[in-house]
Amino acid sequence: MNSNHCSKLLALLVACTLVVSAAGPAVAMSASASGAPSEAEVGSDVSTSFTITKPFSDYDSWTLNGSTELTGVTWTVKLYDQGGDKIGQKSYDGQSFDHDLEKSDAYEVKVQIEGTVPEVTNFTYDPAQKLLLAELTQVRQGGSSEAIDSWTFRPYTTESADARSAIEDAEAAIEDAEDSGAGVSEAQSDYEDAISAFDGENFELATDLATKAQDKAESSQQSNEQTQMLLYGGVGLLALVVVVGGFLWYRNQQDDYDKLR
Repeated sequence: MNSNHCSKLLALLVACTLVVSAAGPAVAMSASASGAPSEAEVGSDVSTSFTITKPFSDYDSWTLNGSTELTGVTWTVKLYDQGGDKIGQKSYDGQSFDHDLEKSDAYEVKVQIEGTVPEVTNFTYDPAQKLLLAELTQVRQGGSSEAIDSWTFRPYTTESADARSAIEDAEAAIEDAEDSGAGVSEAQSDYEDAISAFDGENFELATDLATKAQDKAESSQQSNEQTQMLLYGGVGLLALVVVVGGFLWYRNQQDDYDKLR
């Protein structure tokens, strides 16, 4: 094989590599959320929009399923063409819905959910309780399904939020006290009791215990710092006495030496 032929073959291989690299992997279907809360108060209304891109990257027809733990729910499914113009819309009520999709239907699918945060009966401090905001699932012919994506949030009440904040403040105070070398056993005990009260949904007691834990931790840290300051002061005073005493001894020795002369 001559060098000219080898050069042509090498150029062809490079060109093929560039074409494959430019093409890249096919973009799969994905979903994103706009306005999804990380936390929401019990009884409040929530509204979030989800966008499904490349809905027909794998299948030409399938069913979009949505589910949530919100109450009083309305779902709105909107279809858009490649130019971004809305070409269809349908609404559903209830905590779940199914919407059939065909490749000819849309280039992009948007889902909006509106609902109310329900009452919570299983508050926990750690891990914090979660509720399902929305789960979108692709259901294919034959019944097989695959989750597209899901979103959760932490529900709270005014009382639970106050208790959680107090416990978090107590935890920070205990960590600071421990770092300073102070004893925190009493504060730690109140802190653990506060968490137990929170898990039992006795938020007023949890707040009181957490506040006590924070006060004890801060008091212990302050006392430890004062003790350290006194200790450092005592060491400094001792050092001063040694220096002055040494100096006086030296002067006395010099005086004795002068008298002998």
